[in-house]
Formats: sequence, C-alpha cells, structure tokens
Amino acid sequence: MNKLDSSLAPFFSSPPIFHSKKMSCPISFLLLLHFVLLLMVLPITQSFVFPLDEGGDLIVKTCKKTPHYDLCVSTLQSNPQSSNTDVPGLAHIISDFLLAKATDTLDYIHGLLKQSPEAELQKALANCAELYIPVVKFSLPQAIDALTNGHFGFANYGISDAAKEADACEKEFSGSTESPLTDRNKLVDNLSGVAVAIINLLKGS
Repeated sequence: MNKLDSSLAPFFSSPPIFHSKKMSCPISFLLLLHFVLLLMVLPITQSFVFPLDEGGDLIVKTCKKTPHYDLCVSTLQSNPQSSNTDVPGLAHIISDFLLAKATDTLDYIHGLLKQSPEAELQKALANCAELYIPVVKFSLPQAIDALTNGHFGFANYGISDAAKEADACEKEFSGSTESPLTDRNKLVDNLSGVAVAIINLLKGS
C-alpha cells in the first residue's frame, strides 16, 4: 500500500460517524413527539373510560337500596374517597363513620356524667355508657375487620348490635327524664341500617 492509500485507509475501514448521528436524530425526535402526543391524548381517553360522575352515580344507586337515602348520600359525599371507590369501599366509609359517631356519643355521655346530673338522669347515662362501651371497643371494630376480610355475615351482626344498643340506651330515659341523647342514638341507629343494607348488597353479589 502506498503512502496515499495508507492515509485514506481509516476513512474506509471505520463506519462513518456522521451517518449514525444523522439516523439517530430523526428517530429520537419521533419518539419524543410520540410521547408528547400520548400525554395530550391520554386525559381525553380516560375521560371516556372513567366518567367523572361515575362515583356519584354509584352512590345514588347504592343509597337507593338503603332505608335512609338522604343520610346515606350526605355521609358518603362528605368523604372525598367515595367518588373513587366501589360498593365494598362505600360500605367501609359508612361503617367507619358509624364507629366515629358511636365513639362521639360515648364521649358525650362521659362529658354529661362529669357534670354530676341529678340521680335519675345520672343512672340512665351510666347505663348508656355501659351499652356503648362494648360497641365502640369491640363490636364495631370487629365488624369492620370482618368486612375487610369478606365475612359479611359477621360484619352485619356487629353493626346491627350498634343499632340495638343505641335503641336500648334511648329506652333508659323514661317518665320525666328527657333523653339528651335522642338525636345521637337515632343517628347511630340509622347509620347502622344504612351499613347493613349496603353489606347485604355484597352478600348477594
């Protein structure tokens, strides 16, 4: 090989670097363009697959099958998670709210007892506290656990117990002793009815 040939050899023995760069640039640009277009189209596609009012429709359809429609709807709509869940999720939201209200009622009873009411009222309140303590500490937490694990019959049993004890508490007030817990007992009773009705839908599914 002469001197001229040896000086030109590197240009023929190695691949042309500028050629690979010219090929990679259009491919990278097309991939980037495809990604940008995908990001623009995806929200539009999702709006058709998951309608914005789907959660609201599920709440309405579910609550129509409960004994207290308005209470059911207002309770579920007050929780932001209700718009992105299914029927088991709605059952959980109602059950958790029921536990919160039963706990609030027990705390309220303890607050009234600290005010040293007259003897008859104090006795009724003390009896109500004894009724609510097992509901708050055992019945409802166990019912919620059962709901989580798919044991719907046991869940309904514990939730129904909350309604029974709220009703028993209200009956502790008789004669001239007016119940200071009527609205609270009624709310616990009604929430229990809603929760049981929704769980029954799961039992039948």
